[in-house]
Amino acid sequence: MYDIQNIQVVHFISQSLRAHKLMKPDVDYIIKDNKIMSIQKSTGRIAVGRRFSNNLHQALEAKEKVTIQQENEEIASISLQNYFLHYRHLSGTTGTAITEKEEFKNIYRLEVIRIPTNKPVRRVDYDDLVYGTEKEKNDAILDLVKEKHSVGQPILIGTDNIESSENFSTLLKKKTNIKHHLLNAKIHEQEAHIVSQAGEYKSVKIATNMAGRGTGIILGGNPDMMIQHRVNNRSDIDSLELDRIRSEIIKNTSESKEKVQKVGGLFVIGTARHESRRIDNQLRGRAGRQGDKGCSRFFLSLDDNLIKTFSNDKMRDFF
Repeated sequence: MYDIQNIQVVHFISQSLRAHKLMKPDVDYIIKDNKIMSIQKSTGRIAVGRRFSNNLHQALEAKEKVTIQQENEEIASISLQNYFLHYRHLSGTTGTAITEKEEFKNIYRLEVIRIPTNKPVRRVDYDDLVYGTEKEKNDAILDLVKEKHSVGQPILIGTDNIESSENFSTLLKKKTNIKHHLLNAKIHEQEAHIVSQAGEYKSVKIATNMAGRGTGIILGGNPDMMIQHRVNNRSDIDSLELDRIRSEIIKNTSESKEKVQKVGGLFVIGTARHESRRIDNQLRGRAGRQGDKGCSRFFLSLDDNLIKTFSNDKMRDFF
């Protein structure tokens, strides 16, 4: 098997085992339009046009019984870090750079400066809650969702991958029957509208990693997105009808915002901690924007992959 003439066969077997045992659907990739689409871990989005290298993508295509495409030929490659370092000047802004301060300094030779927020942050970040099992954790999250939804507080539930987002959506339907919207890489075409309305009164949204969504969450709902959604693909609307729709939506969102402010603003729930603290901060930072009220809380269990990686069996003695 390991003779020189069989080296390529060993490579194919290795990649096939990796595709079948290590790569998980709805976590590392999805199947869409008879194609394997890779998922970016940091954003939860489809990596359009990107294929896994070294025949791994073809192995996944064989595993999922979709059309096997020709392997891309790699002429040359460069890491993003080295590519950016070719520029004479580097700079940027982000709300979560402070956690990666050392990385920016070591890799890009850039200093990170914290700029004060435009308005004081009124968001309340509650301590994490840790449970012994995933079931106990999910039951606690469901109880919190029911409690906050009963008073009309909008809720944004963040998960760490597509599979867990769909599982929690199923659980929410089964145990509470609360109407909600699901956002992940499978329905990314609707993401701007779904995320923009996460601040509506009694709204419940479930989403994968919130990085790079590029859409602000306005308490009471985003009137511009609502207007666009209402008039989209309608050619029969004249200026008077458009003004009427705009006035109606602005009035409704203003009234809704007052209600949402009274019940505490957007409540962000994290169903697990991510390997990167920056991604957790991106989720948490969706609440309490521009001086609005807001809350956040993360729930963990000893069954979480992150806890399993960094804990030991003695932790279970506390539960």
